[in-house]
Amino acid sequence: MSKAVCPVCFHHCSLEEGQTGLCRARKNTGGAVTAANYGRVTALALDPIEKKPLVHFFPGTRILSLGSFGCNMRCPFCQNHSIADADEASCGGVRIMTPEDVLEEAMRTESMGNIGAAFTYNEPLTGYEFVRDTARLIKRAGLKTVLVTNGTAELPVLEELLPYTDAMNIDLKSFRAENYRKLGGSLETVLRFIRRAQKDCHVELTTLIVPGISDSPEDMEREADWIASMDPETVLHITRYFPRHKMAYPPTDIGLMRTLAAAARKSLKYVFLGNV
Repeated sequence: MSKAVCPVCFHHCSLEEGQTGLCRARKNTGGAVTAANYGRVTALALDPIEKKPLVHFFPGTRILSLGSFGCNMRCPFCQNHSIADADEASCGGVRIMTPEDVLEEAMRTESMGNIGAAFTYNEPLTGYEFVRDTARLIKRAGLKTVLVTNGTAELPVLEELLPYTDAMNIDLKSFRAENYRKLGGSLETVLRFIRRAQKDCHVELTTLIVPGISDSPEDMEREADWIASMDPETVLHITRYFPRHKMAYPPTDIGLMRTLAAAARKSLKYVFLGNV
């Protein structure tokens, strides 16, 4: 059989029959690239909405949060690497759920303050079809859908999801293209994704302050200026790095965190420090 090219992200993996892409979640099956993680849930929890983090979207509520396996970036500081770096064979502890199952669980937990479903923990857009199918049902039921994503997806994928998505928290990992390349990502792709998402749903952004990647006050000023050019009331979460996965640098200095927040507040109205 001929190769099939995955259309989901800028990597555009060209896959032989049975081969899995860089994200470990998409596979050439019968000449078409499909989501091997469809309906395979590795994590399920009822979280405070602020944990996504979202602070200007139904504050004080909770949301049913679920994740699968796979990611199309390779961050050495990933806190969820056990599922983000996993594939079908290695993820373990998988619960098979249909979109209807997720809706049923979301409705069952409404009495506990739940407002809908959040796709998070791993990179949800590696299995965007499950997100789309589930979000469609969530919307029909009058509940909310949230995406927590690295934004490393092509716009046609985003267009499929926007009609059913109410809010996103998007990681903006650095404002330098070369740093994104080190992480296996694309700054241009993420900025394009953010700009489009901002037009049709509530968007908050998160920058984790990692030594040598996102800790420059000058870069933070440029990042904040860019965000403000879309909307100066966009929420930016500046969060503290802690040693994780393959990175053992000490936690981000609190003083530096405050310096970066001050730099961002020159352009943005809402800047929040996280993990401090």
